[in-house]
Amino acid sequence: MFSLLGLLFALGLLIYLTIKGMNLLIAAPITAMIVALCAGLPLLPVGEGDNFIHAYMNGFTDFIAAWFFMFLLGSLFGKLMESSGAADRIASDIVQWLGMKHATAAVVLACALLTYGGVSVFVVAFSAYPMAVSLFRQANLPRRFIPAVMAFGSVTFTMTSAGSPEIQNWIPIKYLGTSPYAGWEVSLVVAIAMAAMGFVWLNAMMRKAVARGECFQARVDDPELQDKPLPSRFAAAAPILAVLGVTFFCHEYFAQYALILALLAGCLAAWGLALRSFSGLDAIITAGTTGALLAIANTAAVVGFGSVAKASPAFALAVTSITSIPGNELIGAAIAVTVIAAMTGSASGGQSIALPELAPHYLDAGVNPDALHRVVAISSGALDSLPHNGYVVTTIRAICGETHKDAYGPMGALTVVVPVLGTILALFLFIVF
Repeated sequence: MFSLLGLLFALGLLIYLTIKGMNLLIAAPITAMIVALCAGLPLLPVGEGDNFIHAYMNGFTDFIAAWFFMFLLGSLFGKLMESSGAADRIASDIVQWLGMKHATAAVVLACALLTYGGVSVFVVAFSAYPMAVSLFRQANLPRRFIPAVMAFGSVTFTMTSAGSPEIQNWIPIKYLGTSPYAGWEVSLVVAIAMAAMGFVWLNAMMRKAVARGECFQARVDDPELQDKPLPSRFAAAAPILAVLGVTFFCHEYFAQYALILALLAGCLAAWGLALRSFSGLDAIITAGTTGALLAIANTAAVVGFGSVAKASPAFALAVTSITSIPGNELIGAAIAVTVIAAMTGSASGGQSIALPELAPHYLDAGVNPDALHRVVAISSGALDSLPHNGYVVTTIRAICGETHKDAYGPMGALTVVVPVLGTILALFLFIVF
């Protein structure tokens, strides 16, 4: 019981410190140390058995070892899409089709296309922010909603959908022997429902804010869209099509590692778009690698917290309690992944910790692997987006320059509540039909 109380206190403290602005690379180890102390784990690696240092660093480094190339190539892909003008072309076409009065929808759809095209969700935020600022300025909309709008298009109805190249849709393949298109029929229905719910709620929140007198407030360091010739819409789509094509044809042979080939193909296609006009390629590569390191470090920091939590008696008690929940096994799997993703503050980190423990249990119980894959993917994208999530912190603070107090409310509504409702809908469809 003391271990469980310590875990809950440490998780609450991690969320509090994150909201107050503390760096995750500091906050996560400090709070993980509290978990270790309450669980009776030694802080230093003395003798046999688990200890804080090994548990935290094993989780931290294992996550980086497993996903570094995906983060790196995803970040480089995003920078090359931006530098080649492909991202701007996609954004401008969406604005042209929808009109300026639908500025929020334009940002959401641009982020959704880039995310489903294989750009890392972290990189999408970096790439879409200049466009979002420009659109919000012209439409005079409150800029504190920019993180929520970008996140809604990136980490909800696209990130965990069937066929998505994002790692949250690929991690289950390793443990369940499925494909990235597992449960696509249910996934399609859930994605449409989540998009519709989110759009209605987002528009309602923004109308209320505008009615209160909120408007766009410019800053001296606001980015501007680049004024340069853009590639044709067909050329701009080529890198995304390359990612999707390689993913489709190679996933059966290489499983999750097909994503490396797909993103590499996308990088080469984006680089080829502007081969003659590229200047400062070193700067582009430096920016891409820096973005990848920032993104994966923030995520790995909270995965390390989750690894220490996993080594505590409280985790074993929680897993036993969850897996013994009477009723349909899919419901138990959804609850388990949601809770663990909340503890780690990461959908991918939560899956990486949960699936080695849970996948054999549910497969042995006869659960359909495709249904389990889709439920795990969708449910992992719900409570993972609590304030200490690495993507949330990076997007709100580092990219948009906002505070959790101003920006997290709408972001939490769209990235926590909507995916929770999507998980419930997925469970209903799989169980009933």
